[in-house]
Amino acid sequence: MILDKIEKLLEEVKGLTASNAEEIEAMRLKYLSKKGEINALMADFRNVPAEQKKEVGIKINELKQTALERINSLREQFETAEAQDDDLDLTRTAYPIELGTRHPLTIVKNEIINIFSRMGFTLADGPEVEDDLHVFTKMNFAADHPARDMQDTFFVESNPDDVTKNILLRSHTSSVQARVMETTQPPIRIICPGRVYRNEAITARAHCFFHQIEGLYIDKNVSFTDLKQVLLTFARELFGPDTKIRLRPSYFPFTEPSAEMDISCHICGGKGCGFCKHTGWVEILGCGMVDPNVLELCGIDSKVYSGYAFGLGVERITNLTYQVSDLRMFSENDVRFLREFESAN
Repeated sequence: MILDKIEKLLEEVKGLTASNAEEIEAMRLKYLSKKGEINALMADFRNVPAEQKKEVGIKINELKQTALERINSLREQFETAEAQDDDLDLTRTAYPIELGTRHPLTIVKNEIINIFSRMGFTLADGPEVEDDLHVFTKMNFAADHPARDMQDTFFVESNPDDVTKNILLRSHTSSVQARVMETTQPPIRIICPGRVYRNEAITARAHCFFHQIEGLYIDKNVSFTDLKQVLLTFARELFGPDTKIRLRPSYFPFTEPSAEMDISCHICGGKGCGFCKHTGWVEILGCGMVDPNVLELCGIDSKVYSGYAFGLGVERITNLTYQVSDLRMFSENDVRFLREFESAN
């Protein structure tokens, strides 16, 4: 009986096949583990008559050796095939793989950078996690000045004894201007693109983070006229040669005088429509002459040098360009929305 059982298992072992590593491991457990078929035969071996022990023992050893060789052979075949198909990722997207496109904010940001680059501005970059010294203090924000509430942000570390040592997420890219001014002597002509953060409720018109591009020009005898001409050139390059601009008085701690800039509505041509609230004008940025206090705080002699600065939101310009009704759509990553900009790439 035991010899018949051995012969039957021997035939099974010789015909073993597997399609993956899990099946090979299951075979090993079935035949070679402590609770496997071959070990069970060894337990029955004690009941074999003495005259058959030699024959049965040889057959059991043959079965064990055949099982080992067959399972090892299958394992080697599988590992070889796996190595040859190493670049096959069964989880990847099926062919054909669709090509992605640039994000609408990236399209507009690059266009703005290109316009100012052609006017001689160079790119400057800085950290998003900043200290209060560069975000607020060197931008002429007094420690207890109410203007800080205009740009309430997210704090990483707070130091009640010295607010300049607070660590926070930058609320504007003016911190990059401060870092450039304290390490570079004029003339300075830079633009500072980047992501900024504000502690605001998320709505269709506002978000807790957005993208800015700020500009700074410092040299001898820089005037407000220079600023106006640069912004007019920018507006006409971006929105069309018939675009008009107007500057309205405003307030920023880091510029004096300060202004908000509007452009003539490019949808109605300035006649008035729902998009411009029937005024014919749309606000796009803030600007002004750099406050002498800012120059002095950053180590630049305000009696020798003057300058202008401006800042605009990339989302605002993108909304004007593509008439996107909800600011949140830019960060929701809905591919149906993003596909609408394929032709713009």
